[in-house]
Amino acid sequence: MTQSTAPPTEPDGPGTDLLMERLAHAAACYYRSFAVVAANQGLTLMQGKMLSLLLQPRPMRALADLLGCDASNITGIVDRLEARALVRREASPADRRVKNVLLTPDGEAAVRQIRADMATGLPGLAQLDAYERRALFDLLDRAFPPAAG
Repeated sequence: MTQSTAPPTEPDGPGTDLLMERLAHAAACYYRSFAVVAANQGLTLMQGKMLSLLLQPRPMRALADLLGCDASNITGIVDRLEARALVRREASPADRRVKNVLLTPDGEAAVRQIRADMATGLPGLAQLDAYERRALFDLLDRAFPPAAG
């Protein structure tokens, strides 16, 4: 007789409290791994996060909003990434007062390396089959719509 290792749940599934606990655990695991991967590139967690947000050019104000920090912090992070030739700033074509931040080729290479290292640093995701990955992706999209973030 096999015994289940799953925690007891309510008849309708886990409650919001348990879901938030699992989500917090997942986020902590993700960011712990991300911090290690970023450090291996000589980056802080925030620098690595910023690089990963720059798959398209973004205004500095938008980066501050996405990272949940003050615009003055973004200036310092961009300064340090620019000094390492990982990003560059350019005036927005729509409004010359707005500065967009873009990845340089070295920045693109750093993001590719971070993503590759993250894929190996989170082995639980690799254990999911295609159906499970699609289900998780769809559930995360429903719970946290990309446009809402």
